Amino acid sequence: MEVLDSNEIEFEEDTQKGRYLIFTLGKEYYGIEIRYVTEIIGIQAITELPELSDYIRGIINLRGKIIPVMDVRLRFKKEFQEYYDRTCIIVININEVSVGLIVDSVSEVLSIDDQNIVEPPRMNKGSQNRYIRSIGKVGSDVKLLLDCEKLLSDNDMDDLDKIEI
Repeated sequence: MEVLDSNEIEFEEDTQKGRYLIFTLGKEYYGIEIRYVTEIIGIQAITELPELSDYIRGIINLRGKIIPVMDVRLRFKKEFQEYYDRTCIIVININEVSVGLIVDSVSEVLSIDDQNIVEPPRMNKGSQNRYIRSIGKVGSDVKLLLDCEKLLSDNDMDDLDKIEI
């Protein structure tokens, strides 16, 4: 087993800073900090489980590890869309829990400098942007940068903790 010294660990973290995996839901582009992403896989058979939130579609078996999967469209209260050949599952790790995020497609990995990242607009109700941490400006486009830790509620995390094997 290779042991990394603290300089190598800092270098690894630095190479991930400001890098985002960009994916689409409909016409919108979203970004997840690359440090959360474990892997990207194609859509596969999902086993449904009872008594979970509707956006938690079920579980998949990924090389012997059981991983819960969430349809990000449903989480964002968008209309369900049948899965097709570009539909992907982005496997992320949030607080030591692996979760698959079902998205329409994965676009690219982008570096976005801090000066091109702004706060999302404040909404009167406050809850509209709870999943959006910030907005990345890339040329004339915008990427909605997600707060991965807010995608799952505390109740979801408790439920998923029981599932993970």
